[in-house]
Amino acid sequence: MNTTLIQTGRKWLKRAVENPKKFFTYSMVFLIVSYIGSMIQGIFFSSETVFKIKPPVFYSHSTAVQNKEVNHKKEMKKIVTELKALKIKRDHKELQKEDSLRIEYLFSQYQQLKNGR
Repeated sequence: MNTTLIQTGRKWLKRAVENPKKFFTYSMVFLIVSYIGSMIQGIFFSSETVFKIKPPVFYSHSTAVQNKEVNHKKEMKKIVTELKALKIKRDHKELQKEDSLRIEYLFSQYQQLKNGR
């Protein structure tokens, strides 16, 4: 089966090399038809949950969304202060293995809050 696939591929490659204009034309027609098909699918047959876009926080009138943003900022501020304390501890060369794990955890939490997860 593998050899027939290779032979078929070689035939197609030989035809493409012999007729580059025809190959290019068929390729472009295929790409255009595929693009139009995907556009039609995206417009008429897509589910709304796939393309759901959240509005920015400053356009939102909901207090829950605004409170969530405030909570994120408070949490990020707490993480930064704790990281600063650990940095001071590092400067005095008093870090332990648990502190290193705590730094990694805090940094991960900070990144998640910053990215809005």
